[in-house]
Amino acid sequence: MKRGLKLLSRVNVKRKLLHSVIGLAMVLISMPLLAQDEETGFVVDKIIAKVDNYILLKSELDKAFLEYVSNGGNSSPEVRCQFLAMLLRNKLMMAKAEIDSIVVSDSEVDANTKRRMEMILAQYGGSPVDLENKFGKTLEQIQVELRDQIREQMVVNEMQRHITKDIAVTPNEVRRFFNRIPKDSLPYFSAEAEVAQIVKVAAISESQKEITKRELLAIRDRILGGESFNELAKKYSADPSVTSNNGEMGFVGRGMMVPEYEAAAFKMKPGEISMPVETAFGFHILQLIERRGNEYNTRHILMAPTPSPEDLERAKLYLDSIRTLIVKEELTFQKAAKEYSDDVETKGNGGFFVDEDGGTRIAVDELDPVVFFAIDSMKVGTISQPLVYRTDLGKEAVRILFYKSRTPPHMASLKDDWQRIQNATLNQKQNRALEKWFDKARQDVFISIDPAYNYCGILDE
Repeated sequence: MKRGLKLLSRVNVKRKLLHSVIGLAMVLISMPLLAQDEETGFVVDKIIAKVDNYILLKSELDKAFLEYVSNGGNSSPEVRCQFLAMLLRNKLMMAKAEIDSIVVSDSEVDANTKRRMEMILAQYGGSPVDLENKFGKTLEQIQVELRDQIREQMVVNEMQRHITKDIAVTPNEVRRFFNRIPKDSLPYFSAEAEVAQIVKVAAISESQKEITKRELLAIRDRILGGESFNELAKKYSADPSVTSNNGEMGFVGRGMMVPEYEAAAFKMKPGEISMPVETAFGFHILQLIERRGNEYNTRHILMAPTPSPEDLERAKLYLDSIRTLIVKEELTFQKAAKEYSDDVETKGNGGFFVDEDGGTRIAVDELDPVVFFAIDSMKVGTISQPLVYRTDLGKEAVRILFYKSRTPPHMASLKDDWQRIQNATLNQKQNRALEKWFDKARQDVFISIDPAYNYCGILDE
C-alpha cells in the first residue's frame, strides 16, 4: 500500500484540532500573511504545494503544526508530514469538488460563518476590540478569512460525505475487526457513565428586570450629569471585556452584534446615550461614538438581572412536575428532554451528554466536576431532585439528572464497547474508500510539492 496515500488518508493527529472549524480556522487566521525571518527581516513565506488552482503556503503548515505541538502534540517529522498531507488532502478535495460540481451554498456558508463569529466573540466576552487585538486584524478581515476557511471545510466535508455515503459495516465485519486486534493491544477504558439532564433556565420576573433597569437609569443620569462613561463602565458593567476596553466595542459592521443592540445603535446620533436596551445578555445602556456607513463604534454598560428566590423556586417546581411524570412512567426522560429542556447541546440527544463520536458513555474523569459529584451520591437508574446551577453562559438555572448507567474500568470487549468498535470499524472502511479515491483523484488534477518535502513521500508510487 502506498506510503504517500496512507499519509493522505490518515487522521491520527489530534482529531479535535483537525476537524474543528473554529480550532483550525482560527489557527490559520491568527498567522501573518507573510512570515518574516527575525534575523534578516526578509519574507520567508512561500508556496510549498499546488493542487490545480489551489495553493498551500509554508506559513499554513508551520502555524497549524506549531499550534498542535504547543498543545502537547508529537513534534516528530512524521507528524509534520501528516499535517502537510491533511492540508494537501483538503486542497485536492476542493479541486475535485469543482470538477465534480460538489458545492455548498453561499447562504449556508454565511449562516455558518455568522454562528462561528458569535461563538468566537463570546470567547472574548463579546468584545470586537479584544478579538482584533488578539489577532492583529480588523473584525472584517477576521470574518472574511474565517468565511474562506469555513467554506473550504464545508466543501471538504461534503466531498467526504459524497465519497463515503454508501459505506456501512455489518456485525460480522465488526467482530472480524475486533478479533484481529492482538489481545495485548486491546485498549483499556476507565470508568464510564451515562448521564442525561433536563434544564430549565430560571425565567426572570418583570419585577427583577425593573430593578436592573432602574439601576441602569441611575447610572445614565450620572453620565448625563458629567461623570465618565468609561469609569462607570469599569465599575458597574457585567461585560468581562470592560477590564481591557472600558466598555468601548470598536468599529463593527452590520450583523456583528445582537439585533437589539445593533438596532438601537443605528437609531442614535453620535454622543447620544440610549435608554436601557434588553438583549439575551441582559440590559445595556449604550452611547454611539461614531458611525461610518454600515460600521459603527459604541460603548456600553451591561447589567444582567438575576432571578429572585421565587423565580428559582418556580423553575424547581416546573422540573419537579416533569420528574414526577417520568418516575410514574407517564413520560420518558429522553422525550421530556427533547420537548422541555432549555439546554440546546443536550436536548437533541435526549438529554444525554455525548463524546466527540456521539457516544453516550463518558469517562467519569471527563464529566463536568459538578455533574460528577452530583451522581457520586446517586444510585444508577435514579433521577435527581431539581438542582440549582449556573449554565456555561452564566445564567441561573435548575436541572434534573438521570444517572442511567455506570461501566467499571475494563479492557475493550464486544459486549461492553460495541458502539466504539463499530465506529472504529466504519472509520477504517471509510478511510480505505478515501484512500482509493485519493489514488484515482490525484490522476485528475495537477499536484506539485516543494522538493524540500520529498521525505514525506506523499506522492510516492
